[in-house]
Amino acid sequence: MPGGHAGEERRWRQDGSGGECHHPPGEPGCARSGRSEEDLDEEDDGRQIQEEPLDSLSSTVRWQAMETLTQLSHTQPVLGVRERSELVSTCVKSVFSLPSVQAMQEKDEAKAEAIQTLYRQTLDALQTLLNALFVEDPTPAGLKSILEPLGPWMNSGKTHERARAVNSNVSVLNHMFLTLPLFMSSGFPALGLLLGRLILRIGDPHEEIGRKALDGIIVLYTILELQKRARDKEETKKKELYESNKRFLGPYNPVCPCQNILRVIAEFGDFLGPQQVKDLLLAALEGLKGSSEAREKDLGEMMQLASEVTISSVLEWYHHRVVEVIPKIMQAIYMQLNHIQEPRAREVALLPVSLLASSFMTEVVVALLTCPLPLDSNGAEMWRQLILCKPSCDIRDLLDLLLMSLKEKPFTKKGRASIVPLAAASGLCELLSVSSCVGFVRRIYPQLLLALLIQVHYHIGLNLPGRAALRKDAKKDAQPSVFVPVRWVVKVVKTLLLRMGCSYEVTFLEDQGGWELMGQAENHHRGVSLLARAMVHYSCQELCRILYLLIPLLERGDEKHKITATAFFVELLQMEQVQRIPEEYSLGRMAEGLNHQDPIMKVLSIRGLIILARRTEKTAKVQALLPSMVKGLKSMDGLLVVEAVHNLKTIFRGQDRKLMDSSVYVEMLQVLLPHFSDSREDVRSSCISLYGKVVQKLRSPRTPAVEEQLMGTLVPLLLTMQDGNAKVSQKCVKTLFRCSCFMAWELPKRAYSRKSWDNQQQTVAKICKYLVTTHQDSAFTFLSQSLEYAKNPRASLRKSSVMFIGSLVPCMESMMTEDRLNEVKAALENLRHDPEASVCIYAAQAQDHILASCCWNSWPLPHGDSWVCDPATTHRWSPSCKSLPASHQRCSWIVQALGSWKMALKQ
Repeated sequence: MPGGHAGEERRWRQDGSGGECHHPPGEPGCARSGRSEEDLDEEDDGRQIQEEPLDSLSSTVRWQAMETLTQLSHTQPVLGVRERSELVSTCVKSVFSLPSVQAMQEKDEAKAEAIQTLYRQTLDALQTLLNALFVEDPTPAGLKSILEPLGPWMNSGKTHERARAVNSNVSVLNHMFLTLPLFMSSGFPALGLLLGRLILRIGDPHEEIGRKALDGIIVLYTILELQKRARDKEETKKKELYESNKRFLGPYNPVCPCQNILRVIAEFGDFLGPQQVKDLLLAALEGLKGSSEAREKDLGEMMQLASEVTISSVLEWYHHRVVEVIPKIMQAIYMQLNHIQEPRAREVALLPVSLLASSFMTEVVVALLTCPLPLDSNGAEMWRQLILCKPSCDIRDLLDLLLMSLKEKPFTKKGRASIVPLAAASGLCELLSVSSCVGFVRRIYPQLLLALLIQVHYHIGLNLPGRAALRKDAKKDAQPSVFVPVRWVVKVVKTLLLRMGCSYEVTFLEDQGGWELMGQAENHHRGVSLLARAMVHYSCQELCRILYLLIPLLERGDEKHKITATAFFVELLQMEQVQRIPEEYSLGRMAEGLNHQDPIMKVLSIRGLIILARRTEKTAKVQALLPSMVKGLKSMDGLLVVEAVHNLKTIFRGQDRKLMDSSVYVEMLQVLLPHFSDSREDVRSSCISLYGKVVQKLRSPRTPAVEEQLMGTLVPLLLTMQDGNAKVSQKCVKTLFRCSCFMAWELPKRAYSRKSWDNQQQTVAKICKYLVTTHQDSAFTFLSQSLEYAKNPRASLRKSSVMFIGSLVPCMESMMTEDRLNEVKAALENLRHDPEASVCIYAAQAQDHILASCCWNSWPLPHGDSWVCDPATTHRWSPSCKSLPASHQRCSWIVQALGSWKMALKQ
């Protein structure tokens, strides 16, 4: 059975015998639950009708069953709406699905006359049943339950099925007109759908169907007038009114039925409200469904013509009535396009988009913004229909609406995700695909670019709940791609740049990985800065407009808005036109950014100030802000610190060293030092390298602050040198050498070796002895730093710190206090249970070494502590110890370490 609008609104399920039912058996409202004997008889009749073959008419079962159902309708309780609709659907399907009477006669010529008689009896029985069911419940709901199942058959590709459906509709209308003093207070139900379906049949290639459809429309018009006059309490003679309307709306014109269609639509205006106009358009769209193979060629062409005339005339006469239902119309078009394959039919189906937009552009655009994302071929075609059919003035209006939507945040006031900005970006992408629109886009290109970049920031990590993540029109065999909103917005940015002639900039970002950076939360500002830098480098023509547009944007919106705008603005400070901007908008804004709470804003402000410092007239003012720049870097993420210090190197390079305050250098070193142990290799390497370069800038005489800072660098550099990473180790050696040169240290040569300390305990001991002997005042600082590194998440640093502690503590001799020794003991005990085996072993070795040193050198030991040497510790270890009593013997430290490691693994 052909599908239709009514069928889409209900969920159908097949029962065990093949019949259609709205409810499972046993549920309230089901025709098969809690029935009386008459109810069960009706159910049996319905099942008999369903079991009859649909390809032949050889028995009287259908006819007799429907006759019985008609009789039961007069005696049993009134059926519910759903039961009645199910019953009508069953009977209609059984009768309408039969082949044409000519085909059945040709198949069995011997029974041709009997088939003709039985066919007429069956059709009459069906019509009598439909009329009886209406009389049983002459209400709008009752009428709708009868007419709704007939609707889909009126668009069938088979002539005999359409003829039967039209005849049945008209017969029910005639019965209503002739037998009842009809008055429905709520109006005629589903008027738009019924009228639309009958109007399309006026244009049917078979004249009898067209003529019958017009007769039905005349009856319908008469019924509506009777309703209206009844409300106005006017007395009217039915027959005279019908004849008058027949002359008024007729006669049927077989040569040009479209004239009848135009006349009908024009005269029905008094009875069409917004809902009826919408349903009338939906009925016109229904007539376009189906493929060319499923219907005759003449039928397809006539239906397209009838639908086009209907849609055009309805919107010409009644477009002012549909404002409130435009979203539903757009949604219906989108859904119907899935069932319309022929190119010409799709063009007709898309007509309402452009026709409605000519008067209600805003409403149509808002409706299109609700299309499912990502746009499939249907949604994209609706946008292109809107774009291609609009004059230049309307394209400007469309762009303004899209820009307004792009300025919205992708979430509502209640915090729910909103697809409006993303949908606007999709609409813009379709508009950019039309070459004739590029000139109009250029008019607001700066605003579009900045709005899209801000939307990229908003959509990072954003998901759209309740929306399909996979493209609907993806091929079945192909692996569907996941829809990531931020990637889609980045794609639209690329498209916009390419259409504006910025191909070099796009390629530059591709090579530098800028597009990926732009879509990452921690790197978004870097991607935006890279784009702006590329546009400056390639002298983009629109940069001046973008520059002046950005100035007011820097103070608007939330943090994401400000970061994106500032990242772009900072790079534009390289332009010559910046000199025309008042200083408060350039230098002043950047100086204010140094005190911003967001570290990214601080880094961007430093970048902006460094760029401004390239101009002679700004240099002194920027240099005066250098202390504030450096202070702002404290407690900041390592990557941001590296980014900022790389920029600050420029100003250090151009400044007179003699006039430079060493406190600024000290603060810079204080900022870099904590990042020596950063988990990211590039951060560690960069910070260590930058540290050495800052040390190179230092000049004598050395201040106490400088000496203290560099002294605090020794242990971190020595331990990080054992990182196991060749690049990091090399940077450590270079930086350590620069510190030594400036401080005139005479470190052991092995201190500059990148070789691992494994099996090199003497080297470690020599370094520690030098540190304690030469820098005795800093010995406890060295110990504290090594204990802190022993807590580092990286095993390589824990291992090197343990080895360092094992050699440093014995060198400190009588300097060690009980509290300090307890602290060391606790740290080593914890490290003996480290998940890394090598750390466990070296922790045990360090503990053993310290124990031996404590007893040998008569150090003070914690009172009452188990960490007390036994008699064996007063002797030098030799093979002869094996001969000592068991109470005087000590287990090997390796055995103890392995035991501890095993215990840790078991836990």
